[in-house]
Amino acid sequence: METNLRTLRDSAALRWLVLVLLSALMFATYWFQDFFSGLKGLMETELGFTSEEFGRLIGLTTIANMFGMIIVGGIILDKWGIRLAGIVFGALAAVGGGLAALAAAGVFGSDKGSMLTVMIIGRIMFGTGLEITCVVATRTIVKWFRGYEMALAMAINIGFGRLGSALGIAVSPDIANGHVSPAVTFAATLIGLALILFIIYTFFDRKLDRQHAGMAAEDSQDDEEFRFSDLVKLATNPSFIYIALLCVSFYAAVFPFIQYAPDMLVNKFGFTYVLPDDPASNIVLFGSKAIGNSSVFVVLFIFGLAFSLIPSYIRTRGGKNLSMILIFAVFLLFVFLLKDTFRLWFSNGPKTASLIPLGTILFTPIFGNYVDKKGHGASLMILGSLLLIFAHIALSLFNVKLLAYLGLLSLGVAFSLVPAAMWPSVAKIVPENRLGTAYASMFTVQNWGLGLFFWGIGAVLDLANKGNLEAIRAGEMNYDYTIPIFILVICGIISIFLAYKLKKADKIQGYGLELPSGQKA
Repeated sequence: METNLRTLRDSAALRWLVLVLLSALMFATYWFQDFFSGLKGLMETELGFTSEEFGRLIGLTTIANMFGMIIVGGIILDKWGIRLAGIVFGALAAVGGGLAALAAAGVFGSDKGSMLTVMIIGRIMFGTGLEITCVVATRTIVKWFRGYEMALAMAINIGFGRLGSALGIAVSPDIANGHVSPAVTFAATLIGLALILFIIYTFFDRKLDRQHAGMAAEDSQDDEEFRFSDLVKLATNPSFIYIALLCVSFYAAVFPFIQYAPDMLVNKFGFTYVLPDDPASNIVLFGSKAIGNSSVFVVLFIFGLAFSLIPSYIRTRGGKNLSMILIFAVFLLFVFLLKDTFRLWFSNGPKTASLIPLGTILFTPIFGNYVDKKGHGASLMILGSLLLIFAHIALSLFNVKLLAYLGLLSLGVAFSLVPAAMWPSVAKIVPENRLGTAYASMFTVQNWGLGLFFWGIGAVLDLANKGNLEAIRAGEMNYDYTIPIFILVICGIISIFLAYKLKKADKIQGYGLELPSGQKA
């Protein structure tokens, strides 16, 4: 039901403030999700973890969600509303992170078995909270931005998450400084701080619902109760089936790879875990190289926002083009000033692996804005899947550093294209009052793929190198990553097929996935 009265969401400034408060939780949870990636080598040397145990720790993060916890959370979200669900599951993620931090610090015992067990329990709690907070974030953006810049807002929210991933991968070795525990503690603290910002957001949300009094608001008593027939409707909708399976195949080829990318670059392409002893290798701010190095990623994220936001608020074509040229010129100047730092970073595994989420920082808002203005959502998903295949072939079958850089960058662009088109498309396929259940259903199926590949890559890596494991751990040989990474090419092929089927189904069902935001089929 629509109203002619102005509400908080009709204020552009308040919409974007809400997005920032909401995205803080996305930033922190994605940092915690991916920061172990930059610490794999250190976890092997300091804690004695094997590749399989590292994969088990990451893979079991998804175990509760694989067996329906996200669907339960989605139902809870639809029944409880954004505020309560966000606080409860955000707190669950924070507690899980804290438990993992205490285990890494040796509070529950210094032997590897007890440490790994408690860290896994913490990661399971965190993983349950993570996925529901992602559903909460997406559901909230639909609430505040439907009819406005919804695809762009979703893209920026994703960009905040990718910024957290990039910083977690690249900066965690700086924070660790030779020990795993400080990096885990820092990552867990971020979730607690972000939860406070989300609680601040809930005051705006409550006021918006009061303005919607008498209409179909979040906490209205007129909302339909959840029915299991809603799940049946989703499961029998061809467009929803294709986009849900695409979510599985695409993310299974990206998220698990991110966890192993730094170690693969070190072992396969001769990159390093430790930056060279050179003044240019680190940016130091306030006496901290972690803060200084983080600032580089933040500035790159700001450039990504600028490329999307500034031209969209200029009416004339000439003004748009001029703004893009000026932003790009300043961007080139920034890169030139830090050229020596980037040169050294691109010989380092964790820093170079951050190219994957770095690509999303720059491109996701741009692609989100494109989907808002031009549409072509299903077509962009096909293009993103093609880039995914190229990336994994370049990284698995070849030992050429240039192809490794191009593969990582292609993966980053694909990682921008597909989510920027996919998540707004779900909002076109599913009614708003059931989006929580829809997104939760997608995340549940996705977690089966993530859990199997997180753990599976580590297990396959040990299996493919089973005759050389002792020499590898002694530093005499390197892991051979060819087979584990090439397996991910299959996921890309499946993704193209599903994106093509989605485009065909949309022509029949008429959801307008190829149309701009706000334009109906």
